[in-house]
Amino acid sequence: MNLLSDTVSLSRMQFALTAIFHMLWPVLSTGLAIYLVIVEAIWLKTRNPDYYYHARFWSKLYVLNFGIGVATGIPMEFQFGTNWAPFSEAVGNFFGSIIGFEASWAFMLEAAFLGIMIFGWNRVNPIIHFIATILVATGANLSTFWILTANSWMQTPAGGELVNGIFIVRDYFEAIFNPFMAVSVTHMFLGTLETSLFVIGGISAWYIFNQRNPAFFAKAFKLVLIVAIIVAPLQIYVGHLSGEQVLYRQPTKLAAMESQWETIPAGQAADWSLIAWPNEKAEKNDWEITIPNGLGYILELKKELSAPVLGLKEFPPENRPSLIPLIYYSFRTMVGIGFFLAGLMGITVIQWLRGKLSQDTINQQKWLMAGWIFAAPLGYIAVESGWIVRCVGRQPWIVYNQIRTVDAASNLPPGDVLVSLIGFASVYTLLFFTALYFGSRIIRRGPRFDLPIPGEEKPAVDTSPAKFVPDERPVEAQQ
Repeated sequence: MNLLSDTVSLSRMQFALTAIFHMLWPVLSTGLAIYLVIVEAIWLKTRNPDYYYHARFWSKLYVLNFGIGVATGIPMEFQFGTNWAPFSEAVGNFFGSIIGFEASWAFMLEAAFLGIMIFGWNRVNPIIHFIATILVATGANLSTFWILTANSWMQTPAGGELVNGIFIVRDYFEAIFNPFMAVSVTHMFLGTLETSLFVIGGISAWYIFNQRNPAFFAKAFKLVLIVAIIVAPLQIYVGHLSGEQVLYRQPTKLAAMESQWETIPAGQAADWSLIAWPNEKAEKNDWEITIPNGLGYILELKKELSAPVLGLKEFPPENRPSLIPLIYYSFRTMVGIGFFLAGLMGITVIQWLRGKLSQDTINQQKWLMAGWIFAAPLGYIAVESGWIVRCVGRQPWIVYNQIRTVDAASNLPPGDVLVSLIGFASVYTLLFFTALYFGSRIIRRGPRFDLPIPGEEKPAVDTSPAKFVPDERPVEAQQ
């Protein structure tokens, strides 16, 4: 089949492009909003001006992410009406409501108070400003809740039934709290928070590595580390719970994730494929390195050997996911990054306990700071890989076991979809490099210590070398 002449394939490619690109921005803004609440709360409690300047500095990156997230999120949702009209018609009774809740409950709340958060310093009472920051963070994370609720319902539809091709809702609460919802929302929330922590930590490490205000950014670095101690291992555990759900609710996806072609009968623990190359045509792995009984231990099937592990051959080819290598390696990428970030956090905690992160020694930890700089983009890759596993692994169903993707696409001329796909790719490429330019510009310029602090007549700037290291290059070089 020629992909460039197939409407369904082109529509899937277009939605994948817009979704993957859009996800880059709310992944950071949702977690960064929580960080802004934390640093502003510390400033209100201690009146330490460092935390005020942190709030002002990191909010610039928040606004950049928010703006591009809005610009790319709206076209993504419009595709439910343009490229996936039969799907919208079939499930609009529930799915449309959830998307509407995301816009009215989450996005509008976030947007309404964003202006106060950004421009309200010295204009409103500090407590009012703090409440605005909390509401912005609440709105950002409510978006995660509603989007994951909608997607979880597509994975495990509940609360109604299809009647003449239309999903009739019998119980909205059952549909909202579908079997995948709680773990999926938690997994994504922790993923966005962990990504944000390592981005903030990586940027702070860059400043420390380059001897630019190391004492100032050490505060952000240590604050991130404290939260990461909880988030990084918890994310691994919740990811494990998600895998257990897939075992019982979507066995074809699990088989694709593990490139498991043959069914492992009850009474026998499945081996775990550490690395392999799946061959879909031959229905086998051309080569693989396995850990004996590994999958059985991972999924805790040693306790329940009465349950077989179904292989891909157990299902008709038309009911299996395609692109098995993509699903297989995306899953391992996500898991590998999760353990790497947890390991980096653990090593950093050890160094902290050894007294290596004090104000006098933190700028000597070059190798550790380099590790955090390297880790800064890895959370993005893990989140995107997880969404690939989640959505590509669900195929050939758009609503699992109820509506096929091929039946959910609009009947459009392939040429029209190809033109819009090229248009999106061109615009998003421009947006990506624009965001990189302005983001790097914000980081190169660094925080402004001359900003007036609410309640004080003059900014409390400490110009000691350990605290404030201005960039003395010419303005042209700074830009």
